[in-house]
Amino acid sequence: MKVFGYQLPGMSSLILWGLLWEIVGRVGVTFFIPPLSEVFQTLFAIIGTPAFVKALSETAYAFSMGVFFAIVIGIPVGILMGKSRLLDELLLPWVNIFLSAPLTALVPVLMVLFGFGMKSIIITTSLFAIWIIILNSRAGVMQINRSLVDMANSFGASSWEAFTKIYFWAALPEILGGVRIGVIRAVKGVIIGQLLISIVGFGALFELYSANFMMTHFWAVLIVLFALAFTISEFLAYLESRVAYYAAKR
Repeated sequence: MKVFGYQLPGMSSLILWGLLWEIVGRVGVTFFIPPLSEVFQTLFAIIGTPAFVKALSETAYAFSMGVFFAIVIGIPVGILMGKSRLLDELLLPWVNIFLSAPLTALVPVLMVLFGFGMKSIIITTSLFAIWIIILNSRAGVMQINRSLVDMANSFGASSWEAFTKIYFWAALPEILGGVRIGVIRAVKGVIIGQLLISIVGFGALFELYSANFMMTHFWAVLIVLFALAFTISEFLAYLESRVAYYAAKR
């Protein structure tokens, strides 16, 4: 970010937006936006409370399990779609439909099928993340240099060896890109699940604070959620840059 020809350090824009937030909160334009300083004071006050720790653990469990299943299922399916034209033609329309469809409308169906517990929340989280992981894995396989595939065939590699030693590693940059976007979508999925299916975790805190107009508490929890999602996204972006040479080698 440059201002008047000077290069500012990274994340400087967040400081500017934080100052603007503080000014708007101090002016009192709306009760919905309290001063940022008060939000951080509230955050430091509640971050060690049993209610916050319980909500964080419930949200982290649902999020991690949902992302785990999305990755474990999505990557192999995407790679197989990239390898098999028949499977690609069978599944690609459905993947595109679910990727573009409002998945929130499926939540009542999941509640009927799987109940109101943690299982439905995990499935909701996976559904938000899995489709972009499938598409990116598929795209990575379809861009693999044909000479790599021919080399595997010429050395008599089995289907499993080709899968684990050729397709996965050659498509890894696109796979990590899909996982990064899927993780961001999974954050939205876990909160929607906790708000609509079972009022637990951060969803319960959002419901409690918004119903009682405790806006500093509401924003404090939201900042924690955004910070966690941003940290995970940046970590995956770092991993993506570390394996970027695979793309160049192809």
